[in-house]
Amino acid sequence: MKKSYQSLEDNSTNNMKQVIYRNLTSKILHLGFILLLTFSTSLTAQEGDPVNGKALYNANCAACHKLDKPMTGPALRNIEARLADEQGLDKAWLSAWIRNSSALIKSGDAYANKIFKGYNGVAMTPYPGFTDQDISDILAYTALPKPVPPAPVPGAEVADQASGGVSNNLILGALAVLFGLLAMALILVKRTLNRFAEAKGIEAISDAKSTPIWKAFVQNQFLVLVTAIFFLLASGYFVYGYFMQVGVDQGYEPVQPIHYSHRIHAGDNGIDCKYCHSSARVSKHSGIPPLNVCMNCHKSISEVAPETLAEGKEYGVDYDAEIQKLYEAVGWDGTGYTGESQPVKWIRIHNLPDFAYFNHSQHVMVGGVECQTCHGPVEEMEVMYQHAPLTMGWCINCHRETNVKVKDNDYYTKIHEELSKKYGVDQLTVAQMGGLECGKCHY
Repeated sequence: MKKSYQSLEDNSTNNMKQVIYRNLTSKILHLGFILLLTFSTSLTAQEGDPVNGKALYNANCAACHKLDKPMTGPALRNIEARLADEQGLDKAWLSAWIRNSSALIKSGDAYANKIFKGYNGVAMTPYPGFTDQDISDILAYTALPKPVPPAPVPGAEVADQASGGVSNNLILGALAVLFGLLAMALILVKRTLNRFAEAKGIEAISDAKSTPIWKAFVQNQFLVLVTAIFFLLASGYFVYGYFMQVGVDQGYEPVQPIHYSHRIHAGDNGIDCKYCHSSARVSKHSGIPPLNVCMNCHKSISEVAPETLAEGKEYGVDYDAEIQKLYEAVGWDGTGYTGESQPVKWIRIHNLPDFAYFNHSQHVMVGGVECQTCHGPVEEMEVMYQHAPLTMGWCINCHRETNVKVKDNDYYTKIHEELSKKYGVDQLTVAQMGGLECGKCHY
């Protein structure tokens, strides 16, 4: 009995030890899994997405910064690495600066005050809503290497010009030869007919008395009828063309109360369209940018560079005087706002009829349509004008020819699968997705 009792006690002790070890092992594994998950999450959070970073950069940063040269703010190419090497500053400092540069300046930070003074005492626009991931994405985009333009192929342009010139010359030469042969053929025909006439004793064609052309035309009722029908059709065509131009303002180029050069802002400085026209992403209308958006930069830019000023004179514009008009409108005296502002009576350029519906956000965000598709090469326009006719036929042609961007676009996933089966195609046009229905564009 004692032995059996002792064996039972030993077995019980061993079982308890196994349970303790099993629980301890389970806790260690669980803790290790949590640490691994936390570590991997932090690594993932630190890794930036340059594609999303480019979108954030264009929408928020491009108005004041360029990647490779200073503008209103410093150049941002490899900014994280440069600050770490030159100033010993880490990503935490950059995050604090981006979210609230004024607070960092007031804290007495040496480098923050150096930047503040170096850029005319203008603090950077705060972005408190940026998450750590947003900042990582932007820094990942700025860390991309500078793209190297492809080297031109020697002689390629000359060869293209030469081939174009040769083809045009060949066409002109062929036409000249053709007309020459036709003229010779007519001369030979006339000579042959005159010989036949002389052989038959008939007066030569050149000497024969003929009826005046106008009289012969009037006497020929068939020719009169055909000519009348031709002129009626031609008149109808031109009248139709004239009335079809009513309300079409393609090329409309009004003079605005304050001259704004899209060529300089969107072209030379690379400011994204949606930085100023931000409502195009979320609204039916693209909206007129408020003047405080202009003042984000023009608090510190009261005069333009001499070379830019010289360019303005070629267009008959004094850029410095136009900036002063902006200051008068917002009530800025160079040091602060006076409170004496006045509205700017902008002249609308693109205007659709009241019965036509167009949604900017649907085209810009869902459809991924570039602004230049409808508004033309805005980045080259010194004075903004209406590039496209904006007619119903123009919109319909675009819907018929444009494929919907459905890749990685959750908005179209389900309907794309159903319509692809219906039409038996991989790519769907806007028309195939109902883009020609009257109710899509008309109330």
